[in-house]
Amino acid sequence: MQVETTHIPGLFVIKPKVFEDGRGFFMESWNKDVLDAKGLKYDWIQDNHARSGTLGVLRGLHFQLPPSAQSKLVRVSNGAVYDVVVDLRQGSPTYGQWHGVELSAENHLQLLIPRGFAHGYKTLTEIAEFQYKVDAYYDAKRDAGIAWNDPDLNIEWPGGAPLLSDKDMKLPLLKDFDSPFVYEG
Repeated sequence: MQVETTHIPGLFVIKPKVFEDGRGFFMESWNKDVLDAKGLKYDWIQDNHARSGTLGVLRGLHFQLPPSAQSKLVRVSNGAVYDVVVDLRQGSPTYGQWHGVELSAENHLQLLIPRGFAHGYKTLTEIAEFQYKVDAYYDAKRDAGIAWNDPDLNIEWPGGAPLLSDKDMKLPLLKDFDSPFVYEG
């Protein structure tokens, strides 16, 4: 398992070792000992699975407020998505910056997202299955987000107009959000 840094401190792309042959493939999608040895110690408590059945579905940019903030380990098991995170940590050298990566069933890439980031993705295939681990349970009272199309973020989403939920159409801009997250780097 390879762990690659990004331009945003604390955000990592994980490349699992994939063993393929004529029957298919095998990979470890998570190994506690390997990640612990790299200083990435997480206590995953729940696995989630989302399926989108339409090209261009955009979910996000979501996060949970403290004390229910979540770290996530995300991957795609069917299809492909463009996955985006935004650094919300006050004092971070990359506060308000975003990072995007294509996650697909073919490339097997994963994104390790620490607490203090907004997260969203847009489907690049007709069917996309998105799976992720979290280290805190869902808390509806602390569910929050920022606008996917915030002009100050200028996220370069691929494709045309997205299909959004009513909730995601009404999220505030980053400049209107007083972030409780603090950079500890």
